[in-house]
Amino acid sequence: MLDPRLLRTFVAIADAASFTTAADRLHSTQSTVSQQLGRLEAAVGQSLIDRSARPISPTASGERLLGYARRLLALQNEAETLLADPSGTITIRIGVPDDVVTMSMSRQFARFAERHREIRLDVTTGLSRDLTRRFRAGEFDIAIVKEAVADGDARASFSEPLAWFEARDVFRDWPDPIPLVTFPPGGLYRDLMIDRIERERRNWYIAFTGNSLASVLSAIEAGLGVSVLPISTTGAHAVRTSAIFSAEAPLLLSIYAWEAAGATGELLAAMIDVISKR
Repeated sequence: MLDPRLLRTFVAIADAASFTTAADRLHSTQSTVSQQLGRLEAAVGQSLIDRSARPISPTASGERLLGYARRLLALQNEAETLLADPSGTITIRIGVPDDVVTMSMSRQFARFAERHREIRLDVTTGLSRDLTRRFRAGEFDIAIVKEAVADGDARASFSEPLAWFEARDVFRDWPDPIPLVTFPPGGLYRDLMIDRIERERRNWYIAFTGNSLASVLSAIEAGLGVSVLPISTTGAHAVRTSAIFSAEAPLLLSIYAWEAAGATGELLAAMIDVISKR
């Protein structure tokens, strides 16, 4: 392993073509510079500077080493700069349902990241049941979930009114079986819809399964079927409440966090403020 200090001295001598000038640039003495070059030459077993030339210049071996020395020093400087910058050295892991990552929530994330450059936000979207399981397993520092009843350690909970929705511009009597637009198996809304239809002794089938709120809303807009969704998520879309069934009982939108102090507490408060205004 070549000592970077010796390489830096060698490059300075080659660039300056003078031991005296190199010493000035390195804020050192000529004797120290000469000694460091000698140590490098001993380490590589080659003469690197032709001291008899006027001005002095690299030998053939020195020319070969010079390019590598510059690259090694550049990489060292890059590594030192990277390690000196604290950006992203701490991670806060967040789990949220897809529809919670609104523009307002994203702006709060951006403001927080700007204030805390040392922190990297790792945001994962998913189904509430899976998010709850992963939070309890310690995979998230903060989690927002939808649930029928909040656990005792919820930092805050807010009512999430629900309704059945259909296409605003498609007028039809829904047949039996009823076509459903839904999220994948395991989703709360999917289970809620199926339970309601079966209690009403109606038949159903899955007409469309979407992994995101945007895809589900697009399918409803197109008239593929009906779906249960939070009322707060539908305002900008061409859907309307459906009279196929009466309104469902609201869910709770709860936020959980292992810590409520420091930077995590600051982010938690900002997230609570956003979901309180849904």
